[in-house]
Amino acid sequence: MSTPRTAVPVPVPVRVPWHGRRSRPPSGGPPGGPPGSAGSAGSAEPVGLGRPDPGSGLRDGRAAGPPVGGGRLGEAHPRQRNPSDLRLVPPALGAWAAAAWALDAPPGWVTGVALGCALAAGGLLLSRRTAWPAVPLAAVLLCVAAAATSAGLHGADLRRGPVPELARHFATATAEVDITSDPRLVRPKVVGDHAAPATVLLHADVRRLTRPDGTTAATRTPVLLLVDARSHRIAPAPAGTGAGPGTNGDRRSPWLELLPSTRLKVVARLAPPLSGGDRVAAVLRVRGKGPPETVGAPSAPQRWAGHLRAGLREATAGLGPDPRALLPGLVVGDTARVTPELDEAFKATDLTHLLAVSGGNFTLLLALFLGPPGLAQRAERRGLAPRLGISLRGTALLGAALTLGFVVVCRPDPSVLRAAACGGIALLALATGRRRSLLPALAAAVLLLVLYDPWLARGYGFLLSVLATGALLTLAPRWSAALRRRGVPARPAEALAAAAAAQALCAPVVAVLSARVSLVAVPCNLLAEFAVAPATVLGFAALAAAPVSMPLAELLARCAGWPAGWIAGIARTGASLPGAGVDWPGSWTGAALLALATAGAVLVGRRILRRPWLAAATALLLVLVVLRPPPLTRVITGWPPPGWRYAMCDVGQGDATVLAAGEGAGIVIDAGPDPALVDRCLRALGISRVPLVVLTHFHADHVAGLPGVLRGREVGAIETTGLEDPAEQARSVRARAAARHIPVIRAVAGERRRTGTLTWQVLWPPPDPVSHSEGPNDASVTLLVRSGGLRLLLLGDLEPPSQQALLASPIAGQLDKVDVLKVAHHGSAYQDASLLHRVAPRLALISCGEDNPYGHPAPGTVAALEAEGARVLRTDRDGAIAVTGEGARLGVVRN
Repeated sequence: MSTPRTAVPVPVPVRVPWHGRRSRPPSGGPPGGPPGSAGSAGSAEPVGLGRPDPGSGLRDGRAAGPPVGGGRLGEAHPRQRNPSDLRLVPPALGAWAAAAWALDAPPGWVTGVALGCALAAGGLLLSRRTAWPAVPLAAVLLCVAAAATSAGLHGADLRRGPVPELARHFATATAEVDITSDPRLVRPKVVGDHAAPATVLLHADVRRLTRPDGTTAATRTPVLLLVDARSHRIAPAPAGTGAGPGTNGDRRSPWLELLPSTRLKVVARLAPPLSGGDRVAAVLRVRGKGPPETVGAPSAPQRWAGHLRAGLREATAGLGPDPRALLPGLVVGDTARVTPELDEAFKATDLTHLLAVSGGNFTLLLALFLGPPGLAQRAERRGLAPRLGISLRGTALLGAALTLGFVVVCRPDPSVLRAAACGGIALLALATGRRRSLLPALAAAVLLLVLYDPWLARGYGFLLSVLATGALLTLAPRWSAALRRRGVPARPAEALAAAAAAQALCAPVVAVLSARVSLVAVPCNLLAEFAVAPATVLGFAALAAAPVSMPLAELLARCAGWPAGWIAGIARTGASLPGAGVDWPGSWTGAALLALATAGAVLVGRRILRRPWLAAATALLLVLVVLRPPPLTRVITGWPPPGWRYAMCDVGQGDATVLAAGEGAGIVIDAGPDPALVDRCLRALGISRVPLVVLTHFHADHVAGLPGVLRGREVGAIETTGLEDPAEQARSVRARAAARHIPVIRAVAGERRRTGTLTWQVLWPPPDPVSHSEGPNDASVTLLVRSGGLRLLLLGDLEPPSQQALLASPIAGQLDKVDVLKVAHHGSAYQDASLLHRVAPRLALISCGEDNPYGHPAPGTVAALEAEGARVLRTDRDGAIAVTGEGARLGVVRN
């Protein structure tokens, strides 16, 4: 028998006019309101309670804030009018600074500072003057003492023990290590004319160490493992995967399949870390060519997490190259498939936070579970939890379990712990309906995390995370309100204010890391923001569905692939714009200058926004700066000069040159060592179509930049020398060409080609370059080019034996009196004087890097060229160089 229900009268909210009142109305509703109703204490107040006309946009003389509860978008809650609670900010900043200093400070200094701060704080608290500012100052001193103590102990642990001692002597030892991170493959770095081998990098803790004398020691010391990837049979990625050899897309090595918490036994050479500031006591370079020797299986949670991550990789395997690479990184931080090209695009547009786990991803996940933040503690909340009938207490417990699962699946490294802490605290603060409590919540998170792991105090990722969150809590609401007052709709105003605020505070730190300032970061972040939520939610759904039903997981991944592809497309498009970024000093002085410039831009921008015509003109100017229309750019900068015929790009210590072959087309000869540099040069020259790429030989300083040439351009064919040495670079070129379905042909002496007014003849190498060459340099493709009435000789890195053979060949008569000589081998001293005398160029161009360790160009070579009457220009001093005109009107323009 059911109990009859009794009607309970619900009091009607009374509108209380409080125009002109400066005091805050009571937060609770009318007495007697039922728990959880709009009138109960601690819940959102009725929309109409004590609020003036919603159309006014002002509340008690203050600008409206972001939406809360059921109010109109952009309305402020009456409880949000008090000033922000900043009491935890000074202790958090003090602890942060103390931890960063104490990690490698002398122990005596750390002890003195900690004791001094503790005693001073105790004196302040025991004195009778416990009013402000004594108590806040005592809190700051206590936090500084605690942080200094924690950091000092962490730093001391890193410097003592057998591992640092052996590292100082570069000894070889046997160690048992516990893997603490996911393995990742570091792409090859160009060193001189060779590319350093791809390296598998793992963070680990040494648990047992066997010294060279046979004695053993138990320890727990963090180290960095380096494994030469070439010695463990990493095969090139299949064509069409978007990954070339030596990139993160290679997954054949058993070292790349290791899970965190796996225990290994390795024989390694120990060395000190190259730079301080990292939580690494030594670098262990693993010796031997076999697979890893496992002595302990990973833990059950890590096996479960590895199973989930593998399921997500399998579910996304059928997607396009970009969504397949981006989605696992966006969901669980798995960037194994992200190619260097895609990574560079995300860096150029300041979207790298989408390639790693962030607090924003976790907040989205919890919001889906809890419901809209403003309703999370109310009976009418609309998340999955109330729809499933889960109580508030049960929701909190399940939210905690979800947080723990997030940390395990995404790996419990410092960045993930920071994301979980910041995301969880921020969402809980939002759930209370008190936006002002977010700032103390952020300060509390910083304080607790720095005390728990002092190494975060020196992490750029931690700094950027805190700055971005602080910008969203402080600057963004004010800027959003200012935009709304000027007629911008609420949602676009909030999105634009959030992106601009985060960029304003984070840009100086990003400039320190990349020595470049992105001019497209704000629009790219705005356009990508629309796709982040669906990609993240659907990606997590695919992650959860993979162990249960792979077809369902693949369907969800396919749906998530559309927004993920949109994000990648935004990054690639933004990075391809000619004015996507500007170079900036990569130092803290440069960061300070950028911060001052940003502050000035904000002050000027406030005045500009008051004049619509001036705002429109400024926006048009910014668009022109980013797009850089070739005719306008040519008029303003003079680059590229009209009618240019040959250009030498400034790519550092390497070669990359271009022959003009019609409007927007160019024959590219060598690609330099850096894809970004050659891509930037070709964009500045307006090259969108490349009928032919000539790679004179396979040294890395000539071919490693090939991805930059291929990026966004139509390429007809790649022509190379017949001597495929070094072999790994030759395989890399062929793999990249196969992935783009570009034919690779072989250059042979006697070959003649023509396109428009441009003709060229291959002078070297002979049909059998192996027997005629002493190495890759001697097998360089050498071209004699005619562009209109201009004759150019391009020698690659040809050395004296082949130079002399060229002089002795039947075509030697064609070498007399050329107009332009591309000097061989970056102007090294290893030249044949008789060839320079025979050629006698009017203009000699040398491609070399500033302050290169090889002394290029050699003073003797420069003197010999000048003695023959040549004008010598070099990229390390003159920058990019373009040749114009012909005959008596031969000219040169430097950029």
